[in-house]
Amino acid sequence: MPQKESCPQGYELVPSSTQQDASVHIRSSTKSKTAFDFSFEAIRQNLFRVTFTSADHVVPPYPSVTKPETNLKNANFSAKSTASSKTIDIAGVTATVEWEQTPVVSLSWTGSDKHLHRDLPLRSYVADGEGVAHYSIHDREALHVGLGEKAAPMDLSGRTFQLSATDCFGYDVYNSDPLYKHIPLLIKATPEGCVALFSTTHGRGSWSVGSEIDGLWGHFKIYRQEYGGLEQYMIVGKNLQEVVHSYAQLVGMPLLVPRWAYGYVSGGYKYTMIDEPRASDGLIDFVETLKKHDIPCSGHQMSSGYSISQHEPKVRTVFTWNYHRFPNPEEWTKKMHERGIRLISNIKPFLLSSHPDFKHLIDSRGFFQDDDAEPGYMPVWSSGGATGGQGCHIDFTSEKAFKWWYDGVQKLKKAGIDGMWNDNNEYTLPNDDWTLALDESMVNAEAKKGVSNNVGQWGRAIHTELMGKSSHDALLDMEPNYRPFILTRSATAGTMRYASSTWSGDNVTSWENMKGANALSLNSGMSLMQYEGHDIGGFEGPQPSPELLLRWIQLGCNSIRFTINCFKTSPDESEVGEVIEPYMYPEITPLVRDTIKRRYEIMPYIYSLGLTSHQAAIPPQRWIGWGYESDPEVWTKSLKADDEQFWFGDTILVGGVYEPGVNAAKIYLPRKFGQSFDYGYVNMNAPYTYYPSGQWVEVASEWRESIPLIAKIGGAIPIGKNVHTRVPGDNTPASLGVDELDDYRGVEIFPPKGSSHNAVFENTWYEDDGISQQSRISKYTLSYSSTDEKVLVHFQRDESSGFVPAWKELDIVLHYGDQRRVVTSSGQEIIAKGVDKRGRSVYTVKA
Repeated sequence: MPQKESCPQGYELVPSSTQQDASVHIRSSTKSKTAFDFSFEAIRQNLFRVTFTSADHVVPPYPSVTKPETNLKNANFSAKSTASSKTIDIAGVTATVEWEQTPVVSLSWTGSDKHLHRDLPLRSYVADGEGVAHYSIHDREALHVGLGEKAAPMDLSGRTFQLSATDCFGYDVYNSDPLYKHIPLLIKATPEGCVALFSTTHGRGSWSVGSEIDGLWGHFKIYRQEYGGLEQYMIVGKNLQEVVHSYAQLVGMPLLVPRWAYGYVSGGYKYTMIDEPRASDGLIDFVETLKKHDIPCSGHQMSSGYSISQHEPKVRTVFTWNYHRFPNPEEWTKKMHERGIRLISNIKPFLLSSHPDFKHLIDSRGFFQDDDAEPGYMPVWSSGGATGGQGCHIDFTSEKAFKWWYDGVQKLKKAGIDGMWNDNNEYTLPNDDWTLALDESMVNAEAKKGVSNNVGQWGRAIHTELMGKSSHDALLDMEPNYRPFILTRSATAGTMRYASSTWSGDNVTSWENMKGANALSLNSGMSLMQYEGHDIGGFEGPQPSPELLLRWIQLGCNSIRFTINCFKTSPDESEVGEVIEPYMYPEITPLVRDTIKRRYEIMPYIYSLGLTSHQAAIPPQRWIGWGYESDPEVWTKSLKADDEQFWFGDTILVGGVYEPGVNAAKIYLPRKFGQSFDYGYVNMNAPYTYYPSGQWVEVASEWRESIPLIAKIGGAIPIGKNVHTRVPGDNTPASLGVDELDDYRGVEIFPPKGSSHNAVFENTWYEDDGISQQSRISKYTLSYSSTDEKVLVHFQRDESSGFVPAWKELDIVLHYGDQRRVVTSSGQEIIAKGVDKRGRSVYTVKA
């Protein structure tokens, strides 16, 4: 956009302000063309709100969060003022606002002279045409993360990013920008502490994270916003976990995800596009073939071929069925449920002009309008390789359009569809001046005053968010006792209050893409998209080689979301494409099966990570330095930008191999400094080596065996059966179609070799019925210590929530080669069970 900066100066206190409270309200000199108001206020003890507005630059009319009530109870704050500054001390944080020339906010720990954050003096808050910009000092040694989903590497420092979203089919994971998400959250992390800056707008903008340098201004960061005034929250924390948790308290904790969604979810554009044999029969055959190969599967993503009209023009017609491919949708969904498969249907927020409801939505003011008050037409995608035509996007601020979408979702639900796949919802509209209806009841009447009703001012991403809400509300209202499952490709901060799941979109088959996707997962998790994954094997591009496919499955099975979905076009076939199937290479099918079955075996561990995410906003997949901020090595450039390893929960350190023919990987084993003793790690695979922490190690990783998987000494991995299981309390049709009851539980533990110096390791996991909207979460805690001769365990069940699982006993599984006896300290009966198929000693606690 054109740069039209003007920097208001000469601020004075607004007469109504008081110098005794935890806020500042100042106004620029009225000599300038337009006076700007600046405010700074403490909302909670580590949460501050900044606004920079004028009559022409109002706060976002539909912010992604509602301003929370101020709560400084017991925060113990004090304030000191001068004629042009105010310092607020609150709960160990010192916030200073100076305004002798321009407002300058500084944040630090009380008593420290080192700033965690400081605005750029003389150029802090500026008007820029119809929008604003915020300049702050850039710390070149800091780690910068967030922004939802940005190109690898994980560290965003030294780069500029568009705050927008687009349909970036076949993107370059290391270079493409923007991608699919619009989340203006940037977190600066250092060993001393962290500060997050979060803007509430749905409008477009950019973040320059130290990529711009100037001889006068030095090194700085710039947040630019194309429309309206600034509403920004500043969050302070000792570490990333504190900041992410506080951000979640502001925008909403991650939603509960149904347990079945953590299993293998299949997909592939081709499956719903086939006319002969019918797509419905082909999908039944696919599920039966998985069963033949003993590969468990929990759900299927239905691409949009089911809604391609069977008559000319044969284009996508959302919320309808192709009755040739699916002659009886209700009967077909019943058959899939009888096989234990949930169904997620693809729905897109635009209509081609051939849609039977197109005129209805025009008459209902359900589309954007152009300068001539005509529907905002643009080319939209329909099917295959860039097949489409003229159509219109749905304006979700229209009450009738919002309800039309809601009714369409319920129509699919009545046909037996379990979840919705909100796809192609980036709203890459061509004109910011198109107008909105703004008559939906959620759009506050007060917010509309003095604000243009155009796309630019309100932000195109508002429709991504409201689309999520309409889909979510439709499912919840039909089944209020069950968790709505919405998968969304695009997202805002507010979208994730309605959509529990997302993925990295239309990636490309390559070794490089597999590696770079790790960075997207880590930044997504810190942006509260904590149930996020990738299309295993690549969505577009060539078919993966057997080696690449197996490596990708090995990596995906140790990530929070596991889906194989693709649309493999070619010069000869761009309409239907090819699919990736887990049994497509017979020479590796047994290895693929064993890897996926291992994922189901550790499902109690994976699902507990999901429940922890919901309760505490801790990402299941974490940067190598998460929780290890005292280790200087994690702050080195190589690990700040690391795309090759991550924590999967507290116990499993996941590495990868990202080149063909390579059978080893270098892994860093972080150390917590300051503790009396550090117990290190152990290789979960042969040769089962024990490693001291705080070092780089080379781990053998033959591709037909496993990627590097390292367990933290003192950790624990709860396990169950290695098949898709049914949990008591889940009586949905697809669950009743699952043969196996979830009635086995074990825990793999990793005590240190020899004496543990009297250390007791405590590990907790959580369980519920996996489906209820109002979850009853039970808690299970296993503590253990060890000597040279034995391992002493203590197991506690807390089922006061009311949820009681089907399993009654608990197996304790020692690491391979550990021959010590397992005994209990609580009088519980314990029985030596022998050795399992992997040669590990197993003891059963009669719990």
